[in-house]
Amino acid sequence: MKVLMVLTSHDQLGDTGEKTGFWLEELAAPYVVFQDAGVDITLASPKGGQPPLDPKSDDPAADTQEVKRFRADPEAIKALASTHVLADVDIDDFDAVFYPGGHGPLWDLAEDKTSIALIERTLQAGRPAALVCHAPGVLRHVKDADGAPIVKGRKVTGFSNSEEEAVGLTDVVPFLVEDVLKSQGGDYSKGADWSSYVLADGLLITGQNPGSSAETAKALLKQLNQKG
Repeated sequence: MKVLMVLTSHDQLGDTGEKTGFWLEELAAPYVVFQDAGVDITLASPKGGQPPLDPKSDDPAADTQEVKRFRADPEAIKALASTHVLADVDIDDFDAVFYPGGHGPLWDLAEDKTSIALIERTLQAGRPAALVCHAPGVLRHVKDADGAPIVKGRKVTGFSNSEEEAVGLTDVVPFLVEDVLKSQGGDYSKGADWSSYVLADGLLITGQNPGSSAETAKALLKQLNQKG
């Protein structure tokens, strides 16, 4: 099985002067889950190369076991330092796609035509797509074959308004993930703040927050195993 993991290339947290990017746990936990399942993992980002890491997610004192494993894996670090340019990737070479979050995707991947087309192609080809935390916001312009929002009528989750408020970025982000999923007709629901909460609706899998990362990856594997 081959899975493409798509990371942000955006590193500016709005007009705050602070840095953002992808959230380490949301890459590391799924990466380890896929690795243990024998999945062939490819990393890509809009600009290629080393994607920006949200510095708030890079505190070793808060590392989970999965993050520690990722940090200690020279092959994983090498792959992260040299992600493929997203536009050069042929999604038909992969069985599924996974989007880690972090705030960065709200600025670039949500508006990236290559990313939008990639998700549309994946789902229309009968392959699963999974997105966690802020990454479900990347679905805001994704359409189904009939031109309707891909989340319309689907059970979805993503970083909640209350979680965004808790981290103090409600007025900084370009949009709120929960609000966008609802406005596009998604059947949005959430678990308790910071608890693992994952929904699978057909081929579309979404997780609420960083703590949902591993379970979102496991849900994707379940879809792949059912197909296989």
